[in-house]
Amino acid sequence: MSKALKGKCPAASNGPLGQVHAKGCPRAAFFAAFTYSLNESLSTVKSLFLIVTGSLLSINLCGAQPAGLPDANQTPGSVDSVVNQANIQSTVCVKGYTQRVRPDKTYTNRLKREQLRQYQYADTDPRKYELDHLIPLNIGGHPTDPRNLWPQPRTGEWSAEQKNELEWIVYKMVCRGELTLTEAQQRVATNWVEAYQAWVPSRRHWLPTKKRHDD
Repeated sequence: MSKALKGKCPAASNGPLGQVHAKGCPRAAFFAAFTYSLNESLSTVKSLFLIVTGSLLSINLCGAQPAGLPDANQTPGSVDSVVNQANIQSTVCVKGYTQRVRPDKTYTNRLKREQLRQYQYADTDPRKYELDHLIPLNIGGHPTDPRNLWPQPRTGEWSAEQKNELEWIVYKMVCRGELTLTEAQQRVATNWVEAYQAWVPSRRHWLPTKKRHDD
């Protein structure tokens, strides 16, 4: 071997590791394998990063629950089959109807505690929530079905206070014949915030003074 090549590895050849050492050059083999392994690891990390980032973005854009609305899977809403369009003037539109069908506090207090755990709120103080009927009793919402009840925060952008205003307005609309019972129930169950925005602002004068929420 000439002095010019002494101490050096022969030229490497192509192989499954990108470059495989020539016979008699273990150091080249080590660095070739190390480089290949490092590149593969970096590629795997990059792929995982993209997958996780994409998943989080998807959750944020598609799965995030709009403010003020209950979880549609846990609280889709439920109606009382006894109430229908033909008998509203002898049921929901009669003064005192909601007091007659409202469930006992023993039941609602127990259910509120259970649902606070199910909803996984950070603050589970029952006093900060109103166990609300998604479809209100005064438009034929089911009184005791857990699918029609959820612990609604008393504070926030869309809180129990605004929901109570909507319940009064939609009740008046149904009993005055401005809105069918079925449409009222469906709109409120689907998105009560949108129903509020559509119906309440132009009818605020219908609200009793104690029910008004000044925006």
